[in-house]
Amino acid sequence: MSFSGQIADAAARNAPLRIRGGGTKDFYGQALAGEILDTRAHAGIVSYEPTELVVTARCGTPLAELESVLADRRQCLAFEPPHFGAAATFGGCVAAGLAGPRRASAGSVRDFVLGIKMVDGRGRELTFGGQVMKNVAGYDISRVLAGSLGTLGLITEASVKVLPRPSAETTRVLDATLDRALELFSEWAAQPLPISATAWHAGRAHVRLSGSEAALGSALKRIGGEPADGAVFWCALREHEHDFFEGDEPLWRLSLPATSAPLKLAGREFIEWGGALRWLKGDAPAGTVREAARRAGGHATLFRARDKSAGAFAPLAPVNLRLHRELKKVFDPAGILNPGRMYPEL
Repeated sequence: MSFSGQIADAAARNAPLRIRGGGTKDFYGQALAGEILDTRAHAGIVSYEPTELVVTARCGTPLAELESVLADRRQCLAFEPPHFGAAATFGGCVAAGLAGPRRASAGSVRDFVLGIKMVDGRGRELTFGGQVMKNVAGYDISRVLAGSLGTLGLITEASVKVLPRPSAETTRVLDATLDRALELFSEWAAQPLPISATAWHAGRAHVRLSGSEAALGSALKRIGGEPADGAVFWCALREHEHDFFEGDEPLWRLSLPATSAPLKLAGREFIEWGGALRWLKGDAPAGTVREAARRAGGHATLFRARDKSAGAFAPLAPVNLRLHRELKKVFDPAGILNPGRMYPEL
């Protein structure tokens, strides 16, 4: 049975569906519920125009396979998406909306989404956007779907903009306290430096430079530091294979203004994106973490934890919750698609 048929049948039976590709991000979000709707068979690259910097692929396409094809033409997904496992799919990448170390310099997943084909909660096949950047007038549904965790519909196909791989890259590491690292990240951000990633952990600040050999040489004179194995470090950070991420303690993902001062919360920290992304590992109470993030002008997500009774995502303000409910009602009136994955009310 087609995806449209399966979803329409589930809606008629009021049977919840759990949209699932490789399952590598099952930990992300709230409860997993419903009959599994497996997307992996719907795979393959539909079109790829290297000269136009656009690729279109089906949802079940292995993410590693897509990235390999792009690498053969010295191109890449600029937002550097995490896989969290070999079975990661392209559809899951877009639906989760997670980006890696290059996010601060390149942009988020939704920034690169050009168009999407989907099946909504009624079983209707819908198309939004296209294969060029300026193809939307009004509300851009394609980008709304990026990061929606399948709660609005099944993304069957997506077109995304790709970028050339940097001709050269190097990583440097410096000894620095957290306060000093944040100062350095802010200073560097104000200069025309080819920085593609920054991170801090346990007294060591890492910076990755990407671009031409000449640009890197000039930047290195300003930044200094010691050479480091960037390929290993940034991959381990992106995939959460760094030692910091080991263990069963709750892992919080704090999104803050980059210039925010250290929050001084109990636990261990790993800083990315020039200070805008802060991982916190420890048993600090959920209310304490979320209030600290709110005061700093950001929000906190309980990224990994055995107990998510406090909610994976920061509570929505009443007006935002109403908007989410209305959007859910438009696309999934029966409420069968990944129910409760983001919020219990959805």
